[in-house]
Amino acid sequence: MQLPRYHRLRQTFYRLEGSRCTNCERAFFPPRKLCPDCRSTNLETYLFAGSGTLYSYSQMTQSPRGFANVGPYAVGMVRLDEGPLIMAQLTDVEGVELRIGMPVEMVTRKIQEDSAHGYIVYGYKFRPLFSNTTEALLLSPDVVATT
Repeated sequence: MQLPRYHRLRQTFYRLEGSRCTNCERAFFPPRKLCPDCRSTNLETYLFAGSGTLYSYSQMTQSPRGFANVGPYAVGMVRLDEGPLIMAQLTDVEGVELRIGMPVEMVTRKIQEDSAHGYIVYGYKFRPLFSNTTEALLLSPDVVATT
């Protein structure tokens, strides 16, 4: 994906922004212009809470073009608490036993880096929802323990 497309979709990628039908209250991600249930065009911007459950997952051992420095990594289908099922990369899962039905939360992380042009693209990923903050900090690759 090219930088102009990421820039255009930054609200969707950074904030998990979708749409919601004002007639039937159904939420969609990514945003839609037409509700497939009631055929209404009265949809409003909707900001998802970013929490859900892991519906399915897979371990990717070969990265797609443009993401060679990322693999291996886990991807999952996440059922958001508001209803939509979305696919996303899973992060902070090293040493964690993934299981279907486990609670997850959205975090903003680096998705892609193009050193030739100097841009870094951030977006949403999901991580296991830890019951205790210390456990989450110890498993985060961005945190350095000090004594």
